[in-house]
Amino acid sequence: MESGAVSWVNESFKRLLDIPYIKTIHSLEKREAAFYKEIIQLKPGESNVISLTRNQQVIKILVSASIMRTDQQVNKLIAFQNVSEAIDETESKAWQKLLNVMTHEIMNSVAPISSLADTLKKRLQSPDLVNSTLSEELDDIELGIDTIKKRSDGLLKFTESYRNLNKITKPDVTKIRLRNLFEDLNNLMRPTLEKKRIELEIILRDPGLTVEADVHLIEQVMINLLVNAIEAVKDSEQPRITLSAEILKNKTLVKVTDNGSGIPLELLDKIFIPFFSTRKTGSGIGLSLCKQIMLLHKGNIQAQSAKDQGTAFILQFAGAV
Repeated sequence: MESGAVSWVNESFKRLLDIPYIKTIHSLEKREAAFYKEIIQLKPGESNVISLTRNQQVIKILVSASIMRTDQQVNKLIAFQNVSEAIDETESKAWQKLLNVMTHEIMNSVAPISSLADTLKKRLQSPDLVNSTLSEELDDIELGIDTIKKRSDGLLKFTESYRNLNKITKPDVTKIRLRNLFEDLNNLMRPTLEKKRIELEIILRDPGLTVEADVHLIEQVMINLLVNAIEAVKDSEQPRITLSAEILKNKTLVKVTDNGSGIPLELLDKIFIPFFSTRKTGSGIGLSLCKQIMLLHKGNIQAQSAKDQGTAFILQFAGAV
């Protein structure tokens, strides 16, 4: 908050920015120059969403400016609010609507092409054409139709994967013991981990820790994260992945951590966007699906990463069980 000659900040502001020792708003100029500049330039009545990185994690802060008059003095009041989760949910719903439209249009356009290619191929394989003098030319035509059929089917399968993002509407919630979940994941992934010589470490200080969730959906989230982690550590000298869980501020946190090369900071707030992938062969489905599943559970998923220090994906379940 700023008021002419005297500028002050409250404890909530310090906790929000994770800066315990800050006396005035102007102290930000040296610590967060870009953030400070945007705050100072904000005019009364205006608001802006600003992204900051805290603990290797991107947070979004809504900054609003207003006028406050006291004792014949005009003050500028700056309000701050962490809107990361609200924006995540809004963006997820917007992407969901866009994907509904796109997948519907693509499926309607490509499905007839695939069906027609299949019909033409069967016609070419009829006895009267197979035994005709044009058999060599027909072979080339059949090869072309095969290509159309394969690419059409591939596009349909790809589109179907994205349409699955919108099919999940209500999770079948039960109480899941995290110890059992971790053991099942370890058994499932062990052959791949041993083949690639990757160490899987499980840290669970409270063996009785549970979450209320859809076991099948959460397993899918965890498998996606483990597959990503396996890819991330492939070039590490001593590849290691850690599964852990803890209760923090009345939230149950489940973490998948790797010691890979990390995700560039400029990409960290984009990795949950549909179609976006940091891998050349990636489809951009996995993390988008993970985000939607966690939002359906009234929770969230966030990523912490630093170059050459690895990445941690954190599943947040509302309310400790």
